[in-house]
Amino acid sequence: MPDDASSRNHMKQKLAAGELVLCMNLRLARTVDIAMVAKAGGYDAIYVDMQHAPYSVETTATICAAALGIDITPLVRVPSHDGHWMSRVLDGGAQGVIVPDVESRAQAEAVVRHCRFPPLGRRSVMGLGPAFANTAVIVMLETAAGIDNAEAIAEVPGIDVLLIGSGDLTTDYGIPGQVDHPRLREAYERVAEACRAHGKVLGVGGIRHNVALQGELIRLGARFVIAGTDVNYVLAGARQDTTALREIPLG
Repeated sequence: MPDDASSRNHMKQKLAAGELVLCMNLRLARTVDIAMVAKAGGYDAIYVDMQHAPYSVETTATICAAALGIDITPLVRVPSHDGHWMSRVLDGGAQGVIVPDVESRAQAEAVVRHCRFPPLGRRSVMGLGPAFANTAVIVMLETAAGIDNAEAIAEVPGIDVLLIGSGDLTTDYGIPGQVDHPRLREAYERVAEACRAHGKVLGVGGIRHNVALQGELIRLGARFVIAGTDVNYVLAGARQDTTALREIPLG
């Protein structure tokens, strides 16, 4: 395969080198321009959130193709464990999938079967596509069960990243939104240890715009960080401008 932007996975190259990968969550944008915005903003990857936003497969594939052209890694958070979603977004140009709410080794193994080609998995070979190689497989741990089974999940060949979904995890723990809670810190440490033991990457999400906590987790070993979302960036900019304008005395 030729050594061009479409055949490289910039994110996986950085992770293999032990470098930090910053990913932007997309829930609002519907056009290819967002890939260029994310790239100019210093991001290494974007992920289209099909779980929480009404993206079509076609729109998702278009955004992924645009990202490939400028060497920013396109990922897709699929809406379920149904392999139909994983294969379609990968064939459409995604260089990786984020699978929500993985709670057991068996579920992680099923994800690998859907996302990896034989002999490791059973993904159907469609021929050359825009992102045929170097797929990143990211599983989200979002419940107490997922954290309890982190060691077994990390053992599964073909998994690249164990991504802690902090928002849903705090809800499952009965401490919604309390990202500084000691129980959540214990979960981070437990997953970080499992990742170190089995050569996987620790990922963290759900703590956007909390640089202090993100810094602690990077020092703990996190190398894949969901650092921001397009919705929050638009809101922050809008609030800044409207606040400033409304503070101007009326003449």
